Amino acid sequence: MSVSSGPAASGKRELRRELLAARAELTPDELRESAVALAGRALELPELAHARTVAAYVSVGSEPGTPALLDALRARGVRVLLPALLPDNDLDWGVYDGEGSLVSVRHGARMALLEPSGERLGPDAVTGADAVLLPGLAVDARGMRLGRGGGSYDRVLARLERAGAGAALVVLLYDGEVVGRVPAEGHDRPVHAVVTPSGVRRYGTVSS
Repeated sequence: MSVSSGPAASGKRELRRELLAARAELTPDELRESAVALAGRALELPELAHARTVAAYVSVGSEPGTPALLDALRARGVRVLLPALLPDNDLDWGVYDGEGSLVSVRHGARMALLEPSGERLGPDAVTGADAVLLPGLAVDARGMRLGRGGGSYDRVLARLERAGAGAALVVLLYDGEVVGRVPAEGHDRPVHAVVTPSGVRRYGTVSS
């Protein structure tokens, strides 16, 4: 996927730098407390309470923590799918079978990612999810999400749209990352909900 250019892309890069700098200042205690609060809030969502399959991700670094949420979903009997990064930045998927089912994988010079070690189900496996937890850096008042710029989840969202999937799209963020406006490009799609340690914000409804 080519690198975007233009005012919106430039605005995204600047906002990413600001938000990543703020995340870098979070203490280990703040990260742990936020992860516990996020899991509690997310588990109250009807979209997750009734889900049979949830596509999620393993947080890395200072991202809002997901491990407790993954384990809680699995304990409920939910089938949890986790991504594996492909060479072209697209995502394959595998089933999460607990912490022992993860393997650390380094892709070039990037930070190592924890990926499922079991069978690969293919990029289209995400279209069978009832809810998709998306990583992000910010979401605005329209529900537009700012990602890290790699394009992996833009492909996921496009795949869901092509398939006519009705998955709930949920982003996990810190409280200060719900912003007034995110610069948007033509390929960007709004999400349905944002979960932060202090609560939930909704944007529109999930298609049936």
